[in-house]
Amino acid sequence: MRVLAAMSGGVDSAVAAARAVDAGHDVVGVHLALSAQPGTLRTGSRGCCTIEDSHDARRAADILGIPFYIWDFAERFTEEVVETFVGEYAAGRTPNPCVTCNEKIKFEALLEKALALGFDAVATGHYARLATVDGELELRRSADEGKDQSYVLASLQPEQLRHAMFPLGDSWKSDVRAEAEQRGLSVARKPDSHDICFIPDGDTKKFLEKRLGERPGELVDAETGAVLGHHTGVHGFTVGQRKGLGIDAPAADGRPRYVLSLEPVSGTVKVGSSADLGVQAIDADRAIWPSGRPLDGPTECTVQVRAHGGIADAVAEADEDGRVSIQLREPLRGVAPGQVVVLYRQDDQAGDLVLGSAKISGTR
Repeated sequence: MRVLAAMSGGVDSAVAAARAVDAGHDVVGVHLALSAQPGTLRTGSRGCCTIEDSHDARRAADILGIPFYIWDFAERFTEEVVETFVGEYAAGRTPNPCVTCNEKIKFEALLEKALALGFDAVATGHYARLATVDGELELRRSADEGKDQSYVLASLQPEQLRHAMFPLGDSWKSDVRAEAEQRGLSVARKPDSHDICFIPDGDTKKFLEKRLGERPGELVDAETGAVLGHHTGVHGFTVGQRKGLGIDAPAADGRPRYVLSLEPVSGTVKVGSSADLGVQAIDADRAIWPSGRPLDGPTECTVQVRAHGGIADAVAEADEDGRVSIQLREPLRGVAPGQVVVLYRQDDQAGDLVLGSAKISGTR
């Protein structure tokens, strides 16, 4: 097959490209330039898509002996990922930009261009597995559950998965680094990227304030209705947040307060105790079924509401309009509208199967 290997400049994508070459595919490497003004150097694990990253990707491609190109996707990335991120926060929701990037950039924009140029598949360094069961393609967790990235891929459509390759799905990260060393790849010990790639300093609040300005409002006790303080915008808070609330007086019982809900129209941030954070039920919409099979009636499953955590057993039911109702077997904390909920079915033989994903619209 003709395979386009997306090479970020990190160790995972470099080894994924190498394995595609070893498998006998005709591989071409491509680095996506996602920033209109990329930084020159990374700072440890902060940020990505720098000029340094593009050079690292090119050096890896040279060692593998494959053609290499840089494609400018900065305008589409800004529109689809960055502006969506800002808009969601302005609306009082908590988005995951990595989910949006995989859906809209790597497996929509990049895949569309790859197919138009005659490629059969796009290979990435994601830790996830694809399995064919009874003739149907399924997305599953990776062997290394600590690195599993099926959560951020669960918004892909069946047709997109049919043109995807995840060569690292059966591997552990330590083995991938060792393999990179053996292959002479200079990125073998390069730190993984963390946080949000377009906010390299990690200060999300400052990033949002620069784009949204000040939108003053009140911090209100959810139980008594008492005004406890003021803030410069609901976009500076997330459900479950404890630190940086700007409330001087402690709670009556002396225990910490947490953000319970955000009301962007009124500018109200409601706070309360940790006990008030527990969520028993989740409502979601815009469901996507990667295997092409929607839920058929109430379904026992495991749900995950964050890329690395927020997992609970549940019963989920979906309607034909893409709405999903989830009843949790045990409460989850810090669940916010705008987050993606991913539904899994446990399967010990082939790894947990991704049933589907949906955007959280409310909690109960």
